[in-house]
Amino acid sequence: MGKFVSWVEIPTQEFDRAVTFYEKVFLQKLNKEDFGNEKMACFESGEGAVVAAPGFSPANQGVFVSFEAPDNLEKTMNRLVENGGKIIQGKTKIEVENRAFFAICLDCEGNKIGLYGN
Repeated sequence: MGKFVSWVEIPTQEFDRAVTFYEKVFLQKLNKEDFGNEKMACFESGEGAVVAAPGFSPANQGVFVSFEAPDNLEKTMNRLVENGGKIIQGKTKIEVENRAFFAICLDCEGNKIGLYGN
């Protein structure tokens, strides 16, 4: 079986703010597309996008998506806070052999996201 999760869309209220947040926190350039009533900024991995569209609203309940820290967990958490995000649960060891750490956060739009890494 290949990749299980095919695509993730992260809803926004302030699209440009959210794009800047994800670019700075995860150290990548998102590719912006404008489709009229829908805007998307795709992650370099091709696995998802930040989205502004009718019927899409940020939420801290529901599906929970975790992102790999691009360098280390502490640096990623610091960038998240510096760019308007919040830490809900700090760096926590996953108590399973050969697993790293996770943190639970809110992005600048109020979406609950996870971070994973060392």
